[in-house]
Amino acid sequence: WIMVAGPYLAGARTEEDRAANLRRMNDAAVAVFDRGHVPIIGVNLALPVIHAAGQDRFEAIMMPLSLAAAERCDACLRLPGASTGADAEVTTFRRRGLPVFFSIDEIPDATG
Repeated sequence: WIMVAGPYLAGARTEEDRAANLRRMNDAAVAVFDRGHVPIIGVNLALPVIHAAGQDRFEAIMMPLSLAAAERCDACLRLPGASTGADAEVTTFRRRGLPVFFSIDEIPDATG
């Protein structure tokens, strides 16, 4: 399982900016999947829970859920762009001694 970490809120001034950031992460997830891995995006895990719980619980859910997912994944693909949340995910992987990739080309195919 490879976590795709990148900016979501950072630098996003509008809902359209956030959607574009999420699209970049989802596009990267497709590339991870095409290499034979299971892509995980913390934002994709957290947003439905936040929607159900209410926007006022965003801070209480987003990063705790994303970091919990990071504890379960085997590697991280860090996309470009400033993001304290993505940096915290990377820190989790480095603390665990697991690989952090900065390009999809660095990720080996899972099939061999």
